[in-house]
Amino acid sequence: MKKSEFKNLTLDKAKKDLEKNKKDLFNLRFQKVNGQIANTSKFSQIKKTIARLLTFIERKKSA
Repeated sequence: MKKSEFKNLTLDKAKKDLEKNKKDLFNLRFQKVNGQIANTSKFSQIKKTIARLLTFIERKKSA
């Protein structure tokens, strides 16, 4: 998820996206252990997206 996509994001949608990304990260860990994943760059992309979503959610709550 890019920075520009956060402009039109609601709090509920952000929470749903956060849960989806956490599940994706969980599944990627299993794929890595089983040797099924070839492109490991998805780990960093998903981790960054999770961090952005958490920051967005906290800012929306305080505003």
